Amino acid sequence: MEIPQLEFYDLGEKVTAFSTMRHGGYSTGCYATFNINRYCGDDVTCIRKNREALCALLGISDDCLLMPHQVHLTRAVRVDEALLSMTGEQRSEALEGCDALMTDVKGVCIGVSTADCIPILLYDEGRHAVCAIHAGWRGTVARIAEKAVAEMTAAYGTRPEQIRAQIGPGIHLDSFEVGDEVYQVFEQSDFAMSSISCRQENPISHQEKWHIDLPECNRQQLLASGVAASSITVSPVCTFRQSADYFSARRLGINSGRIFTGIISK
Repeated sequence: MEIPQLEFYDLGEKVTAFSTMRHGGYSTGCYATFNINRYCGDDVTCIRKNREALCALLGISDDCLLMPHQVHLTRAVRVDEALLSMTGEQRSEALEGCDALMTDVKGVCIGVSTADCIPILLYDEGRHAVCAIHAGWRGTVARIAEKAVAEMTAAYGTRPEQIRAQIGPGIHLDSFEVGDEVYQVFEQSDFAMSSISCRQENPISHQEKWHIDLPECNRQQLLASGVAASSITVSPVCTFRQSADYFSARRLGINSGRIFTGIISK
């Protein structure tokens, strides 16, 4: 069996937090080699074998590896015993159209898929609750990180100042060129644009374009929610620049694999 290559994060002794890399799987072409996302066009047999390999590495069963069908909105789903007892079809329906998962059930791996978007993991050690967030630019501008912290507070009594957060691999400022219309959406949503954007010359057109810093924008949202700056770690990995090791839709196209960023409490 292939062994998936993972980048692990230190969020605490009682959790395992990670992002998958492109290596150690069975997929081919633009999905090579490790992809478990079934919504991006990969071969279902390869996806199944990759899931089996990841579950074996994590020491969990397949029904304890949960990933939503993301739609770039801000809905969060609480994974509890009731959801876990559902049939596979019912569970798929429950996880349809959401971009964040949270749970306080031990031994369950929740995660999100990205390929330039920003994955965020949250861990509340006091309540032993975890959360995985998918923050594309639309989710970011809709403040999904802030909303997820609020959801954890409502669901588990989480105190934001006790959260440890990991912002995972995603597209960074220098690589994330956007049109004026995207910049304006952020501006109209009252973000501090001077701290999350700049204009850079496009090397092909030689025209200046706006660039947005999605990791920093999400970091600021966590700070605004009460998470301590010292408790937030930002991955240095830019998926666009490091597409040999991490999937990048801007590099490889939409029909390519996805990074899975997950967290499991022990």
